[in-house]
Amino acid sequence: AGRENRLSDALMDRLRLDAVRIRGIADGLRTIAALPDPVGEVVEGRRLPNGLDVRKTLVPLGVIAVVYEARPNVTIDAAALCLKSGNAIVLHSNAVLAAVASEAASDAGLPDGAVTLVAGGGREELAELATQTGVVDLIIPRGGEGLKNALKGVATVPVIYAASGNCHVYVDASADLDSARAIILNAKTQRPGVCNAAETLLVHAEAAPAFLPGALRALHEAGVELRVDARARTFAGDVPVGDATEEDFDEEFLALVLAVAVVDSVDDAIEHVNAHGSGHSEAIVTRDTAAARAFELGVDAACVYVNASTRFTDGGEFGMGAEIGNSTQKLHARGPIGMRELCAFKYVVTGDGHIRP
Repeated sequence: AGRENRLSDALMDRLRLDAVRIRGIADGLRTIAALPDPVGEVVEGRRLPNGLDVRKTLVPLGVIAVVYEARPNVTIDAAALCLKSGNAIVLHSNAVLAAVASEAASDAGLPDGAVTLVAGGGREELAELATQTGVVDLIIPRGGEGLKNALKGVATVPVIYAASGNCHVYVDASADLDSARAIILNAKTQRPGVCNAAETLLVHAEAAPAFLPGALRALHEAGVELRVDARARTFAGDVPVGDATEEDFDEEFLALVLAVAVVDSVDDAIEHVNAHGSGHSEAIVTRDTAAARAFELGVDAACVYVNASTRFTDGGEFGMGAEIGNSTQKLHARGPIGMRELCAFKYVVTGDGHIRP
């Protein structure tokens, strides 16, 4: 059916729900169930000079609406994370899985309405949901730019946008080249249709002669279409490559396509990433601690990797059990959105008859 409707390979991959993925969802639920309850956790505390005890604690946000266009697992992960963190959830889409989640919540003794499905999947219903200030406390959309733009124009409820990803791997002059090759192959080809897959490879000019010929060949043999700048082309040999355009470096391909460029320094790599990246996940491969530190501090991204693939940006991989999405915002959550990101802070202050002088 997907082929008949001309759905992209990336979208079909996101919609696929087979036995392996069902087992993965079930395993994720067990992991979430085993995690500590975040509600009431004391994040930090101190005793003031006047004797007051101040504790910063986690409390539920309230009612969270999750809106999405693909990925059946989002329904179950979102419901589990919201319920575990003490929140009610409103689901906009996927009636079958929402019904399953609602039934499971009821069987577990949770209140009626803990999991609610919004009838209808159109933009009019979405616009109405997005203006329910005082009823809905937060909206998290998972979908394309059209969905996000539809919300940006009307939402009065706070929104955390689960971000798209234009992720980079930068191979520094001092990189272990075998490790760098393994990292870019994993970051690009392991699952190309997801937001933490690499879309651009940057290579330091000093590493390019030894690294690029073999890396480009390995990527080509893995089925990757290569779009390279003029400097990278000189190392392609007989590997088929296309010319990269400026637009290619801004593109989230979500496919076996990779833009490649040669840069002169870690500072140039940082400048390129900040000019073209989406602030999602960025990686440097290096044995130079100064270069690693410069990249960590200079790159504006939710997740920065040193000698590791960008594919690890995931709530499950980060020990959160699962995630609702990845945020590139700076308020209120950044990076994988897990249970703690679905909580607000409450300060509890305990005294002994204290009054302010």
